[in-house]
Amino acid sequence: MLRRLTAVLMFALLATPAAADTRYLSFNPADRITTALTRGITLEVERGVFGAVSVRRIISTTSRGAATIRKGGPDGAKSVLPEGATQATVYSIDTEGDGRGLARALCPGADAAFLVLGRVQAGRPMAMQATGRWPDGRFRHCVTLSYDYRGEWSLPPHTPPPDAA
Repeated sequence: MLRRLTAVLMFALLATPAAADTRYLSFNPADRITTALTRGITLEVERGVFGAVSVRRIISTTSRGAATIRKGGPDGAKSVLPEGATQATVYSIDTEGDGRGLARALCPGADAAFLVLGRVQAGRPMAMQATGRWPDGRFRHCVTLSYDYRGEWSLPPHTPPPDAA
């Protein structure tokens, strides 16, 4: 019995990287505030073996720009959400590159900005909450961004380069 359990666990561990895949889900703004701040976005998401989705990057659909976000952040980022908000997963906005501009646009004056997302699904509308930590250490809610699902980008098939011979 122990051998079977070990074999199943080893198979699951080996199959995990192969089963995970990267997808690009595109969203259009659903209200004026979202349009003014972000226009349209594409989320680079990694779907795990059991269907769990983790967002890795936010890419501007209408202009140049992409920001890396990392899952995880302070609990204070969730504590200031508006009443009735159902989002629960905190992402930290990386301040390298375009992340700094995104953080400043969403939470002007904050030392750090965070996104709190709910479940990200293809075919479903999505809302994300932007919160920030100010120089005095307090967290504040910045804005609610609302999106309608637009579609999924597909990458070209991977083909090996032609022989140089």
